[in-house]
Amino acid sequence: MDSRGRAAFGILIAAQATHSIEEYAFRLFDVFGPARFVSGLVSSDLATGFAVVNAGIVSFGIWCYAARVRPAHSSARAFAWFWVLLELANGIGHTMLAASRGGYFPGLYTAPLLIGGSLYLGSRLVARTPRA
Repeated sequence: MDSRGRAAFGILIAAQATHSIEEYAFRLFDVFGPARFVSGLVSSDLATGFAVVNAGIVSFGIWCYAARVRPAHSSARAFAWFWVLLELANGIGHTMLAASRGGYFPGLYTAPLLIGGSLYLGSRLVARTPRA
């Protein structure tokens, strides 16, 4: 992965951190059953559980960057593709949930960052794919 791809990966993880903050601030765990369920597995206080789970997601992203992407580990591309697909689905999902409700849904404001960042990183990965 080239330096622009590595930078795009880091920006995508920063976008996820921002997205998690928006979801927390607007209490996604109160309006979305799966978020409520996962948060409840971690703590009886849903806000705390949600914060812990999202801190874990962002921490995993930081680890992926620091231990795999930045040092160009042989698994870097696989981790990058994982995050591309995860964040693209996340961004599209929030957008679709907001559209189905006809208004705001927690995570909508930062969803374009996830979609744009994942599409850009994916384009960098495709452009740098070795040809057989």
